[in-house]
Amino acid sequence: MAMDRCEAHAVDQERVAATKKKLLDDAVYTSLAETFAALADSNRTKIIYSLIGQELCVCDIASVVGISESAVSQHLRILRTLRLVKQRKDGRMMYYSLNDDHIQTLLNVCLEHARHG
Repeated sequence: MAMDRCEAHAVDQERVAATKKKLLDDAVYTSLAETFAALADSNRTKIIYSLIGQELCVCDIASVVGISESAVSQHLRILRTLRLVKQRKDGRMMYYSLNDDHIQTLLNVCLEHARHG
């Protein structure tokens, strides 16, 4: 069985230092991890996918995803907090859409990876 570690302990100090210089602030990685955590829930991923190219109300999303409106609202709250979706009020209706094109790109890249797994 292969181990995911070196057989001999030898740290390349130059390579480590150069790599550390490239790292971003911890807050960026925290935000990235939170985004992937949100997308780790299949219902939230379905919601995001359903919103590609259109806006939908909570009732529509619940019908598409097959969960209660209450559950959709809870998922949308998380997605809004992470700035993955935005909302627009029209009279008594609240419509949701993707916050920007980056969200669609992220989802498409992840789906492409999953299909070739």
